[in-house]
Formats: sequence, C-alpha cells, structure tokens
Amino acid sequence: MFINKKKINILKILENRNILYQVTNRNNLYNILNEKNINLYCGFDLTADSLHIGHLIQLITLQYFQKLGHKPIILLGGATSLIGDPSFKFKTRKNNSIDLINKWFQKISLQLTNFLDFNCGKYSASIINNYEWFHKMNILFFLKKIGKHFYVNHMMNKDAIKKRMKNNNIEGGISFKEFSYNLLQSYDFAYLNKNFNVILQIGGSDQWGHIVSGIDLVKKINKKKVFGLTTKLIVKNDGTKFGKTENKTIWLDSKKTSPYKFFQFWLNIPDSTVFNFLYMFTNYEINFINSFKQKNQKIKKDSLQYLLAEYMTKIVHGEKKLNISKKITNLLFNTNINNLSEKEFYTLLNNIDNLYLENKKFDLSTILVLSKFVSSRTQAFTILKSRAIYINNENILDNSFIFTEYHKKFNHFTLLRKGKKNFCLIYWK
Repeated sequence: MFINKKKINILKILENRNILYQVTNRNNLYNILNEKNINLYCGFDLTADSLHIGHLIQLITLQYFQKLGHKPIILLGGATSLIGDPSFKFKTRKNNSIDLINKWFQKISLQLTNFLDFNCGKYSASIINNYEWFHKMNILFFLKKIGKHFYVNHMMNKDAIKKRMKNNNIEGGISFKEFSYNLLQSYDFAYLNKNFNVILQIGGSDQWGHIVSGIDLVKKINKKKVFGLTTKLIVKNDGTKFGKTENKTIWLDSKKTSPYKFFQFWLNIPDSTVFNFLYMFTNYEINFINSFKQKNQKIKKDSLQYLLAEYMTKIVHGEKKLNISKKITNLLFNTNINNLSEKEFYTLLNNIDNLYLENKKFDLSTILVLSKFVSSRTQAFTILKSRAIYINNENILDNSFIFTEYHKKFNHFTLLRKGKKNFCLIYWK
C-alpha cells in the first residue's frame, strides 16, 4: 500500500532510523523526491545462492522508497560477479562459472519477491542483470568510451584500494581485473540512467567510492545530474562486516540458515545493540521503541530481543515458520526433556541441527566430532574438561562416556548440547 508522500522527508526518516550514512546533494535530492516519483536502484553481486542479513538494510530502504511511490530497480550483477568487488576485501574472491551465476540469479530473483512489490503498476519493482549489456561489449569500446574517464592516480586514492594494496598477504596486492570493477559498476549507473531514467543509487557504506564514481561518469557521458545514498553497514559483535565469506553468516534462505537459527540470532542480540536494530530493521514507531528506555519501564529480561526476533523472522520466513521457531525455542529452553513427546522430538529433528547414526556403540569424543561441535578428539577432551557438554541436559565430564539405551528417548533420540545455546539432536537408526 502506498502512502501520500507530500511533506514526508524520506531522508529524515532514514536518518531517524539510523539507516542513512551518506547522501550526495541532500537538499537537491530532497526537493526532487518531494516533487516527483523517481527510479532508483541498488545492486547485488551474485556470489552465493542467497542474500544474507547484510542485504536487509538496502531492501528495507527500497521498501521505504516504494511505499512513497518511487520505483525500485534491483541490479543483479551477472557480469560484475565474474570480476569480483575488491572493496575492503583482504583476498581475491573465488571465480564462479557463468552457469552457476545464472542459477543464483534465478534463486535470488525469487527471494526478492518477499521484500518488494513486483505487481503494483508503474511503481512495480524490477530486476535487471548487468550481463545483458556487458557480454555484448568489446574491449575497445570499454577502454575508449569508459576507461578514458578514469584516472589511475585518483582510483589509487580510494580507501578500499589503498587498504587492499597495503595487505601483504596478497601477492601483487590487487589484480587489474578487480581494479577495473569500479569502472563496471560506474557504467551500470550510466546505463540505467540512460535507459531506465534512474537518478539515485543506494548501497552500503562500503560502496560509496563506486557510487561517487558512477555519479561522475553519468555527468560526463549522459550530461545528467544523479545522486547517491549509502546505508550503515551491519556488523557482528566483533565489529566485522556480515558477509557471505565470513563465518556464521545469517542467510535469508531457510535451507542455509533455518528459521529457528534465524530467530535465535535476533534473540541473542546484545542489549547494547538491540535498540539500534529495532530502529533500523522494524517499522515500530520510534516513540514506542524509546518507551523501553525509561528507567521505570518494567520489562522482563530479553523482551526487546524477543520483540525483534518475532518481527524479523515473520517478515523473512512468514508467520508459520515463526510459530515453529518459537515452539522449538520453548521446547529446548523451557521444557524438561523428560516431558517431551515423541512428536515433539520429531519436530526438533526437522528444525535443528541433527545427526543420524547407526544404533551401535559410540564414544562421546567421536560423537562430538561428527556433530561438528569440535574439530578433533583432542579438542573434544578439552571441551569436556570445561564442563560445556550435556547429554539430555545432564552435564558430562567423562571422555570415555558411552551412549546406552538409557540415553535414547523413544529408542531414537538423544539431545546433545554444547554450552547454553548449541544443540544437536541425534537420531539412532
């Protein structure tokens, strides 16, 4: 549903939500947005078969624009994915085949329909693949028409390139292939401006250099004035970026990150971050969120995280999977395992990490390795000494522990736990 955009300052909304990071020619862009509907775009390279939570802020930003009557365009980089964006990366990206990238294009295109409206008339979102124009382009055109507008000394001064060049772990620093990525993304903006009247590009703050280069290129070859807007990056507790090549990536695909794990991720957001995430990711009124900051506000522990987890799981995975995730959370954390029914064990089996084993004798160290709780038997011995391993919620310290029929609920199920939050359900065949 679209809302009346008059007197609504979307840039101020994004700023109040702590989403907005940088914007070019803010006053001019505000005036244009207040006068007419525009076409804007955001690009995602195809480096996996799913988007992850690091992409959510861009998608939410596009939602804000679409609700005000602007047309969002998603550019999926079938061509640029073959090159690899070097921005703030400390190693060369893996090369993937065009066939694999095309498969990822189909999967992510379907995933995007959960976030934007693709059937609402002239404001409908659309998806474009930049392979459509780059695969037809020859090297002479590229160098003569595009390359002449870029100066190496200026490109070398970009933060992303400088950091990569200083990384001694990469032989040669950065390849010419990756160095040319900036030209390709800049031309994307120029192409979309000329052919689809796109005047605004949005992206994460790590894309600022590319966006500014695109703005300059549009001005030079199309003689048009366009704009750029970046959003704040989502980072992990250690300050590193949520990315597809980092450990513990939270994917939007339920087959890569289960709805239960997705729910648990938001449920375990630290208190120092939860308010900011409520501003950024939800559409709850800011006054409502701020009301929880009042000293006299009596709220139970983790209630804000629970509110966030419910909201995010519902918008990404739907209400049905949210309810299942809540049920599993209750079974694991609030229910005596001896009171679980066989049906409830099967519910857990289908929704948390599991391990299928032949019904024979296994020592605990082997099980811990097979469950991927540890990487070696030596590590298994260490973690047992730290009192972090539980069998059916009973703390186990003995490295020579052997599973018996007593530990197999309904003859099939054993709940293995590491620490407070890591579970694996063993199913004995």
